[in-house]
Amino acid sequence: MTRRRVVELTFAALLATVLLLDLAFPPPMPPGDRGAVVVARDGTPLRTYTSADGVWRQPVTPEQVSPLYLQALLGYEDRWFYWHPGVNPVALARAAWQWQRSGRIVSGGSTLTMQVARIIDPPAAREARTLKAKLRQVLRALQLELRLSKREILTLYLNHAPMGGIVEGVEMASRSYLGKSSGTLSEAEAALLAALPQAPSRLRPDRAPQAAQAARDKVLARLAEFGVWTQATAADARIERVAVQAIRAQWLAPLAAERARAAQRGRRGAVVHTTVDVELQATVERQLLDRVNALPPKVSMAVLVMDNDTLEVLAYAGSADFADRERAAHVDMVRGVRSPGSTLKPFLYAMALDEGLVHSESLLIDAPQSFSGYQPGNFQASFSGPVSVAEALQKSLNVPAVDLLDRLGPARFAATLRAGGLKLRMARGAEPNLSLILGGAGTTLEELVGAYRALARGGLAGQPRLAPEAPRLEARLMSEGAAFIVRDILEGGGHPDRPYTEGTRRVAWKTGTSFGFRDAWAVGVTERHTVGVWVGRPDGTPNPGHFGANTAAPLLQDIVAGLPGGQDATGARVPPAGVGPLTSCWPLGLRAESTAPEHCVQRRMGWALQGAAPPTLPDRARSEGLLVTGLAHCAEGAAMQSHARWPVALEPWIKTVAPARCGAAAGGTALRIAGLESGAVLKPVPGRRAVDIVVTAQGQEAGGERLYWLLDGTQQLRSRPGEPVALQLARSGAHSLTVLDESGRYHRIEFMVSGI
Repeated sequence: MTRRRVVELTFAALLATVLLLDLAFPPPMPPGDRGAVVVARDGTPLRTYTSADGVWRQPVTPEQVSPLYLQALLGYEDRWFYWHPGVNPVALARAAWQWQRSGRIVSGGSTLTMQVARIIDPPAAREARTLKAKLRQVLRALQLELRLSKREILTLYLNHAPMGGIVEGVEMASRSYLGKSSGTLSEAEAALLAALPQAPSRLRPDRAPQAAQAARDKVLARLAEFGVWTQATAADARIERVAVQAIRAQWLAPLAAERARAAQRGRRGAVVHTTVDVELQATVERQLLDRVNALPPKVSMAVLVMDNDTLEVLAYAGSADFADRERAAHVDMVRGVRSPGSTLKPFLYAMALDEGLVHSESLLIDAPQSFSGYQPGNFQASFSGPVSVAEALQKSLNVPAVDLLDRLGPARFAATLRAGGLKLRMARGAEPNLSLILGGAGTTLEELVGAYRALARGGLAGQPRLAPEAPRLEARLMSEGAAFIVRDILEGGGHPDRPYTEGTRRVAWKTGTSFGFRDAWAVGVTERHTVGVWVGRPDGTPNPGHFGANTAAPLLQDIVAGLPGGQDATGARVPPAGVGPLTSCWPLGLRAESTAPEHCVQRRMGWALQGAAPPTLPDRARSEGLLVTGLAHCAEGAAMQSHARWPVALEPWIKTVAPARCGAAAGGTALRIAGLESGAVLKPVPGRRAVDIVVTAQGQEAGGERLYWLLDGTQQLRSRPGEPVALQLARSGAHSLTVLDESGRYHRIEFMVSGI
């Protein structure tokens, strides 16, 4: 066998031995559990989660890091990184000579690959600076170079280099100390982060800023010496003082972050991306903290802000203060199922518009009524009498809404909402009923925000998206025309002839309060955003005195005011095809031009959908229509005339009621007020500034229907038949007193008060 052949076989044997040893003793690569960090749309951490070993990391690639940092790192640590096989023979020889001369290790001669080897396979503390540890690093470095590319080795360093405390990696260090991404570092910041791994505990800039600055300046001097940066650049960087923030956990949008992380469990990647806007989220959280101390104990708040075009969630606050456990801070009320109060009413009126039951100025009844035993009242415990659709929605009146729901059908209404993404949760076995429109079923703030978006996007509701990769889900909830009309009503009353105010942000908003003051709501829609607010106790305990208008609405208004300026259209919107102005007449509800002048008691201007002018809804108290023909007088030979009359339930609010046909009993005279005569003049007793009266109602059996008392058209109180009612009048002048029951029967007297 020739000498050359022997050399070849020997080399092959050595190579095989090296490969076998590499396979038998592979380098311990970092574990798959790297912790997690949930980030906002711009990469800012929202919430960090430690890995199993209790370390914070935020993965990053060389392409995402500032080139200045890579220059500082490689220029200071390993200028020959891309050329050596894992070890630098020249540097090792220099280190060996220094060790032999001084008897100890002066410089390690480490390459960046050797530092990675030390990170993934750290020596025992007592062996940290021994020759054995250095040889082990050399062998591990060679293994890494055999197995990984230079980019992969550099990535390992970028993500695992010790940066002080429980912080590892350049990105997490940049976020933790500097409050910014490693992709936007200055020369001084890049040099600082390049220096930290040399002695991460001793050089922590939050604890030892002077030592950290000295180490940074050493890096800057080395970079200038080697010509990586100019002397002028290094000198400018040295002027910058080291002033960093203390390391702390990231707690922005914590409940949104927890939700996003839970949705990503089981998937690859330690960085969880969200759509949250950092600035808007921080603004919302500050506004919540400003208000939380003014709320009763254990009351929390939740806010959701969504972009109408993309459906992206821009701000997500599931509780008022994540640090306040007394307010159930860890309960996410963006997803909590609660009674929505009156917030569903816009969808009911939109459905009625689409069904052709009403237009925006159709006559509705806000008076005591009974719907198969269900007797709703208003939040203010008063009634307004005749109201339009627009007035009923703006004032959030209950009786007109229940009336409409009864005509449309609760089951159909619930099915329409469900198809649009808003699910109504009812007790097991319960069927949809008339209480739905007053909050008789549960829903979530998230679903309400998605549904209200339909008002700004042509009737299409959308599912809010917290993750950028989440699908865009939309569903038809109402027609484009109905969405325009309802939005216009909620913005300014629904009057086509109202003056246009330039330069103001237009907001369509609605409040709601659940039974017993358990939940206060406010939802608002601008051209670009939909905002939802909930206030209450997560355990459902009532909060008397706190309702949508006084608790949730002010917060909504402040949040809307803080939305990005210039994003919402302030000009007058053009009605979509099929929507146009309509002048109609009460009480019949028909077009003014097709109504006889004597039948047009009151002219109203509003919006009509598809040119439809539906008549006033049928009167529940009588089968005859509102236009009747009868004798003008009951005298012999009187002429027949037609009359437009009001629904029976509204007659107590109407001063002049159309006469009934001859021979028919006058409507609403079954009741009678006793204790005060019509035409009476009352004066206070000497020394008093008010007149006290006590009256009763006659004409009903005891235990009959409830009675409602109205003074000058405003409800004062309720009573039972025969029960005395005490009233106090503190204003001189003409007054009227009306009593009515749930069947529409009433009696009214008019009297005077003087001397006050």
